[in-house]
Amino acid sequence: MLRSKILSLKPRNRKRNRQRKRKRKREQNFVSKNQQPLPLTVVVEEEEEVEVEEGFSLKTSAPSHSHGVQPLGNLYFNPSSHNSRNTGLGNLQTLTDELVLDILGYLSGTHLGILSTVSRSFYVFSDHEPLWRNLVLENYGGGFLYNGSWKSTFVSAYKPSFVGSCVGSSGLKVRDFYSDYLFQSWLCANLVMKPEWLERDSIQRRRGMSVDEFILHFEEPNKPVLLEGCMDNWVALEKWDRDYLVEVCGDVRFSVGPVEMRLQDFFRYSDQAREERPLYLFDPKFAEKVPRLGSDYEVPPYFTEDLFKVLDSERPDYRWVIIGPAGSGSSFHIDPNSTSAWNAVIKGSKKWVLFPPDVVPPGVHPSPDGAEVACPVSIIEWFMNFYNATKKWEKKPIECVCKAGEVIFVPNGWWHLVINLEDSIAITQNFVSRRNLVNVLDFLKRPDANTLVSGTRDRVNLHNKFRNAIEASFPGTIDQLILEAGEKKAQQKKPSFWDSVTDSKAGVFKFSF
Repeated sequence: MLRSKILSLKPRNRKRNRQRKRKRKREQNFVSKNQQPLPLTVVVEEEEEVEVEEGFSLKTSAPSHSHGVQPLGNLYFNPSSHNSRNTGLGNLQTLTDELVLDILGYLSGTHLGILSTVSRSFYVFSDHEPLWRNLVLENYGGGFLYNGSWKSTFVSAYKPSFVGSCVGSSGLKVRDFYSDYLFQSWLCANLVMKPEWLERDSIQRRRGMSVDEFILHFEEPNKPVLLEGCMDNWVALEKWDRDYLVEVCGDVRFSVGPVEMRLQDFFRYSDQAREERPLYLFDPKFAEKVPRLGSDYEVPPYFTEDLFKVLDSERPDYRWVIIGPAGSGSSFHIDPNSTSAWNAVIKGSKKWVLFPPDVVPPGVHPSPDGAEVACPVSIIEWFMNFYNATKKWEKKPIECVCKAGEVIFVPNGWWHLVINLEDSIAITQNFVSRRNLVNVLDFLKRPDANTLVSGTRDRVNLHNKFRNAIEASFPGTIDQLILEAGEKKAQQKKPSFWDSVTDSKAGVFKFSF
C-alpha cells in the first residue's frame, strides 16, 4: 500500500571560487538564509522505495535509498514523531547534517569504519558517499579503479585482497531516519531531467552565416548564438569515440577535478557512477599532452581572431577537452578574465541556461568582488528549486540543447549553467577579439587581479604583459578601440530627436527660446 507524503526540501548552497578551483580537505555547504523550503510530494512504499510525483521521475536503474533515509517532512506523518537520527547521534544531534558531515570529513577511512559501528545513525552518516570520494581522491589521486561505490573503491584500494563487491552491500535499513540533506543528495543523483526543463529553446540558431554577420548581429551586441554546420569537416566529429580516444591517448593522464586519470579509468568510473555531482574531465593541456587531439579539430572561422595569441606560451589557459557522464556539468559561472567562449559538442548533448551580465540567476549569490559564488550544491537541485521561477521573470534566460555537431557562442560576462544529458565529449575555447579587448584589459588591471585572474601563474603582471604585446603587434589598436568604446557609450546616453523635443515625464512637446 502506497502512502503519499509531503516533503519540504531546503535548497542547499555551496561556496566556491569563481575564477579558479581550490583543493579542499572537505566540501563545505552553505544554506542561504533568505531561501525558503520548496514543497515536493513524494510517495513512499513500506519497503522504503521512493517514487516522485509532481512530474518528477527517477532513473530506471535508480535504487531505493540504501539505508531507508526519508525526507524530514515525512516525520510529521509518523505517529510516534521519533527520528532515529537524533537518538543515534547523542549530544551531536543539535548539529545540522552538514556540520556532522564536515566533522566526519576529518576522519580517516579506518576511523569512519569504526564510527559506523557506534550506532545506526552514525552508520548512515559514515556511509555518505562524498566522504569516501574525498578519501579516495586524497589518498590515491587518479590511480584508483572505481568499483561501484566510493566506499567499495576505497576499501579495494586499501586492501586489494578484500572482495570489494561485498563492501557496503549489507543494505542495513534504519527505520524512522529523517534527513532532508541526505535524502536530497540521493534524490538529485537519481532524478531524470523533467521534459519541461528541456523544452524551452530561446536561442537564435544560424547556419552558413558570414563572419561579418556574426560580428554585427552577435559578437558586437554581446548576444549568444547557436551555430550549425561549422564543424562538419572536423576529424574529431567522425572519430572521437571511446575506442579511438583510449587508443590515441594510451596512459596519458588528464585533469579530472583535483586529480589526473587515464581515459580508460575515467570511462570505467563514468559507466558506473551514480552521484549528485559526477566527476568531470576538464583538461586545459590536452593538445600539448596528445598533439593528435589538437590536430583533429579546427577553430570555427567566427573565432579565429584570438588576441591572447600575442603572449604565446605565457597566455592563460584557453582551451579544454571536456568529457563527462550524464548529470555532470558546470553550475552557474562567468568565464574567466572577461573572455568570450565557444563550445563545440562532439558526442552527446548539453542543456544550456544563460543569463545576461546584468541578471544574476536565482539561487546564485556572488560576493561583492565576484571572487566567490554561493550556489546550489548540484545542477539538478537548481532546476528543482529555482528553474520555474525564471518563467515569470521579465528578463528570461536564453536556453537551448546543444547537440553533437553544434557550437554555442557564449559572450563575455554572461552567466551560464551546463549539464550533460548523456555521455558527452566537447571542446571549448576562450578568446579575446577586438570586440572585447577593452573589457579584458580593464578586468586584468583590477586591484584584486591576484584573486580574480585565472589560468596563469603571473596574475598581477598579466595586464602589462598583454597590453605591451598588443601595442607591439598592433600599434594604436588599443587607443582606437578605447575611443570607439567611449563614442559608443556617449551615443547610447545621447537622447533621440523625439526625446529632445518632448517632456519625457509629461509626454508633451517642450520649447526653448
